[in-house]
Amino acid sequence: MESRRWPALPLAAWRDTCATLHMWTQVVGKLAIPTTPLVNHYWNLTLHYTARGLATLPMECGGRTLVAAFDFVSHEAVFTASDGATEAISLEPRTVAEFHRLVLAALERMGIAIRVWPMPVEVPQPIRFDADTTHQSYDREWANAFWRALESMRPVFEEFRGRFLGKCSPLHFFWGSFDLALTRFSGRRAPERPGADPVTRESYSHEVISHGFWPGSGEVDAAFYAYAAPEPAGFAHARVEPAGAFYSPQLKEFLLPYEAVRASASPERALMSFLESTYAAGADLGGWNRRDLERT
Repeated sequence: MESRRWPALPLAAWRDTCATLHMWTQVVGKLAIPTTPLVNHYWNLTLHYTARGLATLPMECGGRTLVAAFDFVSHEAVFTASDGATEAISLEPRTVAEFHRLVLAALERMGIAIRVWPMPVEVPQPIRFDADTTHQSYDREWANAFWRALESMRPVFEEFRGRFLGKCSPLHFFWGSFDLALTRFSGRRAPERPGADPVTRESYSHEVISHGFWPGSGEVDAAFYAYAAPEPAGFAHARVEPAGAFYSPQLKEFLLPYEAVRASASPERALMSFLESTYAAGADLGGWNRRDLERT
């Protein structure tokens, strides 16, 4: 793997931009709910890589195809339809309420009407999109740094994904939890979770080992994560690499600070060692059939 630039991404420097961008991605991401067929574990709703940012999967809108994308190079939200219609909204400091209004207006000019519930998910104390005047920050340099961080780690995750022959998710970005994720499956159903909500029940219907990247929130900086669900006995005490990785009893995940990876002699090797060692721990302790699931 060729070394790539890994920008610094201290949450304290772009906390407000991160929170606002989280809400903007939910405004756009929710457009896929009524316009794409349900795929296992809600993979149809996630955002995916482009050469310049993140985009929805193609959405069906009255016989036309629509794609919505965040461009973190030109700093625009771009809406493109299969009949050639295009609209763009500049990414600049503005409230979530204003961004939401501009998205609906852009779609209306394209002759597209999509109705979604304007309430964010997976955040504490959610504010309706059309009433959110709290989140209104957008710093171009930090938004671009966030994108370059994702682009730096992408080849490592993709190579790791290619080593697995079993069922595996795409490398995709969840706008609800605002994290990059890649999930491997053992092929076995997981035990039912008593009292689980429909989303959780669908997401964890089968045994998984999941890896990803989270830009942080509160006082916690950006980090890579790894967890097994259900978690096998002994997983929390497994020896994993590199040295900076640790298990969080609160989150029930292994974490590896992004800065520890960025500052290492080879960020690519450091990240791959984390992915491989946490997967091996979960798969071995969980009794996965590694011989048939992995590419040798």
